[in-house]
Amino acid sequence: MAWDFETDSDYQTKLDWADEFVRTEVEPLDLVWPHEQFVPLAGKRRAAIAPLKDRVREQGLWATHLRADLGGQGHGQVKLALLNEILGRCSWAPIVFGCQAPDTGNAEILAHYGTPEQKQRYLRPLLDGELFSCYSMTEPQAGADPRQFTTTAVRDGDDWVITGWKYFSSNARTAAFLIVMAVTDAQADAYQGMSMFLVPTDTPGIEIVRDVRLYGEPEAMGQHALIRYHGVRVPDSALLGGEGQAFVIAQTRLGGGRVHHAMRTIGLAQKALDMLCERALSRETAGDRLSAKQFVQGFIADSWVQLQQFRLLVLHTAWKIDKYNDYKKVRKDIAAVKTAMPTVLHDIAWRSMQVHGALGVTDEVPLMKMISGAAVMGLADGPTEVHKTTVARQVLRDYQPVEGMWPSEWIPGKRAAAREQYAAFLDRTEAN
Repeated sequence: MAWDFETDSDYQTKLDWADEFVRTEVEPLDLVWPHEQFVPLAGKRRAAIAPLKDRVREQGLWATHLRADLGGQGHGQVKLALLNEILGRCSWAPIVFGCQAPDTGNAEILAHYGTPEQKQRYLRPLLDGELFSCYSMTEPQAGADPRQFTTTAVRDGDDWVITGWKYFSSNARTAAFLIVMAVTDAQADAYQGMSMFLVPTDTPGIEIVRDVRLYGEPEAMGQHALIRYHGVRVPDSALLGGEGQAFVIAQTRLGGGRVHHAMRTIGLAQKALDMLCERALSRETAGDRLSAKQFVQGFIADSWVQLQQFRLLVLHTAWKIDKYNDYKKVRKDIAAVKTAMPTVLHDIAWRSMQVHGALGVTDEVPLMKMISGAAVMGLADGPTEVHKTTVARQVLRDYQPVEGMWPSEWIPGKRAAAREQYAAFLDRTEAN
């Protein structure tokens, strides 16, 4: 038996360091420079944050999302999950630790599919935290359904010319380069007819029409671009992973991205639970503390159980990724994690908001931001409903239809078979 629910002592020491470091040094950044995580560092912000990154590097905790052979620390997904639980509490923490979305997923596909020249130009600075990237995939009329994509890349001599629209291209306005998914063979189906291109954001023909804000974000701080590509010309060397390989590459990227979101969500949901418990112990109403009220106790119990179940599912999924090193073999688990994630965060944050009363719905506590974030998590990297169908299809592969009229657990039939099996030990009345 190899079941183990303990973290090795050396890595636990690093986790303890990270927990204290994030709490005391990094979480204040959310209050000093909110909404500026993906603005390239300069001036006083660089002077303040660059030393924090150096301290993370000294601990060997920088960019732990990639295997050693791909340019990362090689810690694996379970260790990353345990670290991301801590980082998920704070918007700036993934930046300071070099493992922020969408750059983690973009780094992964560059590591897997990039040429040596592409890795030198894009991956190395990305891993060093010197630039940001953007994954430009979804389209206004199609969402995340690649079968509806219309953005094209047409070969013209030694170049490709990209034309079309992309929507919700996160961090495009501060990114150094875009990874653009485009149709390169309209005669092929969506899974063989699209390719990906590495496109510097200063390439002529790229128009950021507007940056869409999430609900509650301040004006001028939108990060999700609507982009029009006006005949954007890139060399053949911009092709990532080969012509027609976009869907395969996308699955590599999105699989890791989904489970990484879930890892960080554990930390955010834990923060909501911590706030719930603190509030319950601190406030009185109708002659007693909130913590003595059975309704509130139910909130706490439901939240704790829900979070523990989700955490174990995420860690087990991370363990499977480490074991098989193949996202295809863990597809069901990743889809299940993605399905559970928004509900867990929403439910715990909502209960905490209720216990905080009027304060809970203000911008003086982060609970409504968490609730809104849960809605985002239900859509990012594919909507919850799509992942539920994936889970169902994968689960059904392990079953077969029953032959005949009755289900396999039909008791009259099973009873007759059991009596026949033990007929020698039964008298005539029992056998009948």
